[in-house]
Amino acid sequence: MTVLQTLVDAVALGLLYALVAMGIGLVFGVMRLVNFAHGELLTAGAYALLLTNDMPLAVGLAACFGAVVALALAMEVVYRPLRTTTPTTMLVTTFAVSFLLQAVALLAFGARGRNVGVLSELNRAVSIGDLRVRWVTLVSIGVGALLLTATALVLARTDVGLQMRAAAMDATTAQLLGVRASTVIRFAFLLAAVVAAAATVLLTVQRPLVTPSYGFQLVIPALVGVVVGGLDRLVSATLGGFAIGFATAVLGDVLPADGRVFLDTALFLLVILVLLVRPGGLFGRTRAAWERV
Repeated sequence: MTVLQTLVDAVALGLLYALVAMGIGLVFGVMRLVNFAHGELLTAGAYALLLTNDMPLAVGLAACFGAVVALALAMEVVYRPLRTTTPTTMLVTTFAVSFLLQAVALLAFGARGRNVGVLSELNRAVSIGDLRVRWVTLVSIGVGALLLTATALVLARTDVGLQMRAAAMDATTAQLLGVRASTVIRFAFLLAAVVAAAATVLLTVQRPLVTPSYGFQLVIPALVGVVVGGLDRLVSATLGGFAIGFATAVLGDVLPADGRVFLDTALFLLVILVLLVRPGGLFGRTRAAWERV
């Protein structure tokens, strides 16, 4: 496999992880809540696509986005009473919600994986000189870049985006200046849900086998990416997610076939080394790192 081939695949996977990390970072920024149940949004979207396999594509996409948005807004309602509690309480609650939703999916669909056939034609490869790239890789790069840019514009150019950034910097002062916490948090969940639904569609094309822990398996490395990038800012969290996805793809290509079982070990060893050098994350603010130390 050529270096260019590896780089293209790594960028595509990195952008997918970045989308998931950005969804986590959006909620953390306004609520200081690390939502471990974010992966269940992807699972809900994947099962919505599964249930609409035999229907027109537009119906399947609408069901996916609708299911993810509805579940995200329901999570916001569940987490609402926790805004004044300790971070530990909020963290444990998100774990409980995550495992509860996985149990519901297990009861509803069983433990066996089921294949989603949406947009499977995107798995065909296209030749560009000596480079062979699947269409889904090119689509992932395009959609990922578009969504990241659009989210950045929403945060930079709209009133609610300004309020979100103000709340992320100093929630107490933002409320004193008239920022409505409930509106900002609800919008953060909504925006995170839209990004998660788009990531779900891209993910199910590449990994069509859906299980009750489908999203949880992706959200863990994405959360690691958020920590590696730096929790203090949305940009750093998103870049951290991209870095983890990029490193995963590169290590998967570099390691020999019989050594890929150690991919996660190598990845987390790399993460430990990074955090030993920069406890605040690769892209986090130095001051935040000092405060944590």
